[in-house]
Amino acid sequence: MPLTKNKYHLAKWWEPASNGKLLCTLCPRYCTIGEGQAGFCFIRQNIEGKLYSTGYGRPTGFAIDPIEKKPLNHFLPGTEILSFGTAGCNLGCKFCQNWSTSKAKLDSTNSIYATPEEVVAISRRYNTPSIAYTYNDPVIFGEYVIDVSKLAREEGIRNVMVTAGYIDKEARKDVFKFIDAANVDLKAFTETFYHKLTFSHLKDILDTLVWLKNETDVWFEITNLIIPGENDNEDEIKQMCEWIVSNLGDEIPIHFTAFHPDFKMRDKPRTPHLTLHNARQISKSIGIKFCYIGNVHDAEGQTTYCPNCNSKLITRDWHSVLENNISSGRCKNCGKKIAGRF
Repeated sequence: MPLTKNKYHLAKWWEPASNGKLLCTLCPRYCTIGEGQAGFCFIRQNIEGKLYSTGYGRPTGFAIDPIEKKPLNHFLPGTEILSFGTAGCNLGCKFCQNWSTSKAKLDSTNSIYATPEEVVAISRRYNTPSIAYTYNDPVIFGEYVIDVSKLAREEGIRNVMVTAGYIDKEARKDVFKFIDAANVDLKAFTETFYHKLTFSHLKDILDTLVWLKNETDVWFEITNLIIPGENDNEDEIKQMCEWIVSNLGDEIPIHFTAFHPDFKMRDKPRTPHLTLHNARQISKSIGIKFCYIGNVHDAEGQTTYCPNCNSKLITRDWHSVLENNISSGRCKNCGKKIAGRF
């Protein structure tokens, strides 16, 4: 079916470029897009000289997840969250673990139609206190994020972004306006990794993290997917953790998660459990107070401990909360204020 502009939502964050092309200013990729073409992300398209968000209102499906699956361990622990994404992505990660949708175009993906009002209605129907913009990177459907999150905020529903943080400095002020929490993928700590394996740049992600910390009220946590032979060097992990402490503080939770072979990196082995354990120990030795292990079963590595008295605050089994000893945001044992939104 030929594309028509009436099917799609007029995009924000673009301007005319030369030779009839359009410059998309949503992310640091700054695609120049010719008539009838789409940008790198697949879902921002030049139609008759205007840029349209072809993913607006077209999620690839919905799921209700435990919020710990995002992963967020310090934001409404033990609650459920309505999750959805669209087709496309503005990164080119060769190790993508959601590639069936993030690397798909809308015409080859079984997307459905849902207005912002319908998304919020689904959340109300299933009584989920939060909505997650996830699966692919929600940056690319920023217009949709804004409209859904604004309505959700008005209904008292929290908003969560799961993102790589690859977004333009001006656009992010709009996209994050009604966001309450985020998990940001800090995929590695070298420009070589980002350039070679994601087709993006480390400095832009670091800039987003510093901006979130210093200029917003968004609660955020960091995920580092450890890939054998690519970003598992202990010196690199140490440097990353030192940067986090110096620039974001020692109370930002970090999740070290296990890689499994997928997409264009099926030749790599799974991440050894010991590698994750060692990364957690490195982060703790540098002073990060909340360090977690994900994608493998590790009761100790998935439990939240009080940084003051070391008592168990939140005991988890995979994504299930078995016990919660935080009351009014404080450790029940010693009264220590715990970073997060509880």
